[in-house]
Amino acid sequence: MSKSGSEQGLARDAIGLREVVFQSVTHMAPAVAVAFSITFGITFGGGATSLAVVIALVGCLFVALCIGELAKHLPSAGSFYTYTSRGIHPSVGFLVAWIYAFVEPLVAPLLYLQLGYIVATYVHPEFGWSPDLWWPWSLAGAAIVFVLGYLGIQVSARTGTLLGIFEIGVFVLLAVWLIAKAGGDNTLAVFTTNFANIPGFEGFRGVFAASVYTILAFIGFEAAAPLAEEAKDPHRTIPRAVIASCVVIGVYYVVTTYGATVFFGATRMGKFGTGWVDLARAVWGAGWVLVILAMINSAIANSNASSNAATRTLFAMGRIRVLPHMLAQIHPRFRSPHMAVWVQLVVGVVATLWLGLKYHDPFLASFIIATAVVIGIVPIYILVNIACMLFYLRERRDEFNVIKHVVVPILGIAVFIPAFAAAAGLKLFDFIAPLAWPLTLGSLLVAIWMVVGIVYMIYLYANDRGKIEQTATVFLEEDPEVLRTGEPGPPLVSP
Repeated sequence: MSKSGSEQGLARDAIGLREVVFQSVTHMAPAVAVAFSITFGITFGGGATSLAVVIALVGCLFVALCIGELAKHLPSAGSFYTYTSRGIHPSVGFLVAWIYAFVEPLVAPLLYLQLGYIVATYVHPEFGWSPDLWWPWSLAGAAIVFVLGYLGIQVSARTGTLLGIFEIGVFVLLAVWLIAKAGGDNTLAVFTTNFANIPGFEGFRGVFAASVYTILAFIGFEAAAPLAEEAKDPHRTIPRAVIASCVVIGVYYVVTTYGATVFFGATRMGKFGTGWVDLARAVWGAGWVLVILAMINSAIANSNASSNAATRTLFAMGRIRVLPHMLAQIHPRFRSPHMAVWVQLVVGVVATLWLGLKYHDPFLASFIIATAVVIGIVPIYILVNIACMLFYLRERRDEFNVIKHVVVPILGIAVFIPAFAAAAGLKLFDFIAPLAWPLTLGSLLVAIWMVVGIVYMIYLYANDRGKIEQTATVFLEEDPEVLRTGEPGPPLVSP
């Protein structure tokens, strides 16, 4: 007897390398990240923010390499939690799942808020509309993302590919234009601390505080991993997609940040504000409209990609019954995790309206969420690096390589510790300047969620520890090791 649609797994072999790469690329929101995330970092890093971008690129590339090594053997919609459960311990995998299930669904409302801000700030004045009416645009963005997610991964991923190409093209063209216009002001000194001149954040203090938000710009390079069960040849496709997206967008961030800095002036970047539209007006005239369209496009594409990653994680957690089993339901026609898509919609709308209306400022509200996302994701990146080391020491000793499985993970961990401390308000070193309230509200929310998760984990260990142990399971109908090598690997469980 065949399975009903709700009992089947996700759509197998539905998307190829191109769509998987752009899942990660659009999750990073190249246009919005440059216009807002990295620009917000400039308020701390000043003219040295380009250095903060390089630091974020190096750290994320180390994590991408570790994810690639783990995804070769553990292709799973659970991604991070499967990696850490197998590499470290199921209890760690459970806590990673718990925190990822909290922060990843917050990425979409972060972008809904920024979408509302973009339209209300730059489009409304052209028509004499009130800038306070940002929220209808945020809700419209949520509705679009819901429809794309509900219709399934092929529609969602292919839409993301088209949107991603447009936004990257516009900002790369503008950045090259700015570099050319800067002429003799071009200088590699922006990649040092020479221009880290924001009061209270001079030198490396400013660079590492800025790196909180340059890392935010990179968050999403790993978003291909939760699509492993829907990608063709996932144990090859996922590693390539994660690494390629990190490198390509990293270079894009370096070029665009450098272009803005040398054109605007490295010594006065503290006054940059949200100046990308002004830069476009200065060199393109009416062409500034393209920048606005790219930013709107980027907000929708990013929230779409983050929704894909979040709903697949919720689906995976529902499948092992760590979260309500209804989240594992698959739409019989579209093969989408439709109940998880509904949950993502509710979370997105509630978080958007609550914080946006509470602080009367969608821009500030978006960065309160952003800080929470960084605080939640950075420890996961660190744990993935540790998992990579231990997984190859324990289960794949014949493939163990000191550079790939020791040096790279350790360097990745070292890069992320200062940024985490700054975001969490921890003054661990003299060169770290903690962020202030209300940005640190994010750290409080994450801490409360983590405490609840620890209590829940203790309960499960006492009553149903099998749910925790299933975080180590790779759910595929065929053993990927047989497909890849012809030799059986560790036992897998079919959906």
